[in-house]
Amino acid sequence: MVERMAATLLRALPLLRVRLLHQHHFRLTAGSITRRPWCSAAESAPTDKNSSSSSQINTGLSAEDPKYSKWDDSDFRKWKEKEAEILEDIEPIICLTKEILHSDRYMDGERLTAEDEKAVVDKLLSYHPHSEDKIGCGIDSIMVDRHPQFKCSRCLFVVRTDGGWIDFSYQKCLRAYIQDEYPSYGERFIKEHFKHSSG
Repeated sequence: MVERMAATLLRALPLLRVRLLHQHHFRLTAGSITRRPWCSAAESAPTDKNSSSSSQINTGLSAEDPKYSKWDDSDFRKWKEKEAEILEDIEPIICLTKEILHSDRYMDGERLTAEDEKAVVDKLLSYHPHSEDKIGCGIDSIMVDRHPQFKCSRCLFVVRTDGGWIDFSYQKCLRAYIQDEYPSYGERFIKEHFKHSSG
């Protein structure tokens, strides 16, 4: 009796494996996979509009075949390696910026410490598409305060040497940095990880 049950179970295992692979593949093509929430601008993976539920007739593997793995594609592997490299590169400045903006580390209107200011200027502001206009006559300091139009959100400001001040978007700085440092993969990274790809 036990031997018969074991034999039945062993015969059923390949079918169970195929069913699980098919369900896993369906979840991926349905867009339920999510990305690391390292940035509030991160998005879930887009759905594959070209995926089809109909089975493949030919014997070659395709993206719709549960046996197909994107990791077998060298271009996909290169992209995932570069994506991980970009994430590792920008994660420290993103974490610092979010802490500056969203924690009680700084009050509204408070200037950054010299260490935080240097990081923000070197890793963000210097890459802003209009950094020269933002800096103007020169930087006196970097400040955190409420956005002039959107009072519920805080942002970074350049305080100029003449006493004037102007806000700047750290996400615009990041997008420009990524495009500059990773020209072959920057656009794809921005489309997949930022809500708005345009400046």
